[in-house]
Amino acid sequence: MTTDDISGMAPLVARLSRGGQRLRHADRTHPWVLDSAVVVLVFLMFCLPDLIHGGVDDGDGPRRFRLAFTQLPVAGMLALQIGLVLPLLWRRRKPVVAFGVIAAVFVLQWSLGAALRADVALFVALYSLALHGRLRQLPWACAAMAGAMVLVAVRVSSAVSIGDALFFLLSTATAALALGLMVRIRRAQLAGLRDRAARLEIERDQRSRLATATERTRVAREMHDIVGHNLSVIITLADAGAYATDIAPERGKEALQLIGDTGRQALGELRRVLGVLRETADGPPDRPELSPQPGIADIEALCAKVRAAGLEVVYRTSGDVDTLDSGVQLTVYRIVQEALTNTLKHADPGTRVHLAVLVEDSWLTIRVLDTGPATPPGPPNEEGHGLVGMRERAALYGGTVSAGPAGGGGWSVEAVLDLTPGSGGDR
Repeated sequence: MTTDDISGMAPLVARLSRGGQRLRHADRTHPWVLDSAVVVLVFLMFCLPDLIHGGVDDGDGPRRFRLAFTQLPVAGMLALQIGLVLPLLWRRRKPVVAFGVIAAVFVLQWSLGAALRADVALFVALYSLALHGRLRQLPWACAAMAGAMVLVAVRVSSAVSIGDALFFLLSTATAALALGLMVRIRRAQLAGLRDRAARLEIERDQRSRLATATERTRVAREMHDIVGHNLSVIITLADAGAYATDIAPERGKEALQLIGDTGRQALGELRRVLGVLRETADGPPDRPELSPQPGIADIEALCAKVRAAGLEVVYRTSGDVDTLDSGVQLTVYRIVQEALTNTLKHADPGTRVHLAVLVEDSWLTIRVLDTGPATPPGPPNEEGHGLVGMRERAALYGGTVSAGPAGGGGWSVEAVLDLTPGSGGDR
């Protein structure tokens, strides 16, 4: 079969699939329609010929085969046919009852020595029991079916050997049973696949919501670091500039220039963060011009701005800090930025801050110690968002953050990060 033949069959397969879906939907809505259709079809194909011709023993078959059966009046034949075919109406809702009634009528019929084409209803009932019934009921049904087949084989032994008759009858019963079990297994597999697809869809939605929440948290943390630090610097510089305007105008002018530089830097960082979230309605996402994320090399410029705001910052590093991963460097920068911002908010002008970034083996330590008040203002026993954000950043690298009064006075913040490969966000 060529590719053109396969592509030409695609519309036919699609139409058949849609037709099957409509039939299944109609069957779920009106199940009695299909059950009635099965009864009508069996009656027309297997019952009506017996009523017209008077039974299966008419015809040109061998004389000994015709003599093996008993002739029944039309009324008796119709009553047996109704007993065989009518229970098929509830073959799906109550398969055991339907099979039991049909098997009883079947045994009665063959006890009378009559043969009817409607006996096919017993195989339909066995198929329905295998498909819709409970599996633990099948052994009893198979035993009853085998007994009925033995009765039939004995009744036709004058025309056909018992072994040949049993082989044919039991093979037919086995085929009906196997077909019912095969369809049952197939439906169970399809139901399992649909359930798995539904669960995967739910898991996908959950992952999407989790990723959205994670991204929202990350953006909120970046916004807090950017806005909180730069506004603190701007407010401090504005207060200092207003104080210095009358005493030293040149210092006031310098403060205004620093405010402008800090505001422009904050605006650039905000554009970088918010630009990632911006999408156009009719096309792919805009690609904002992104500047590199700040790292350890930018801490010196950060300290310079804090010094300009009135604090005395002593900064030192130890170890090979320039070769650290960019993610680690951003985490270090944000933790230092938050710690200095808190000091700028709560400490008095002229406070000395000792800042150290130390790399030893697979550990990175950040220490920020100031000589300001030992207890920052705020509600007791309540952590601010800044400390929570520092701990969240440190946790990405298996680290911890501790903050509290220093032994000799002032306030201390210490963060420890694990630089071992694999200790990051996948932990």
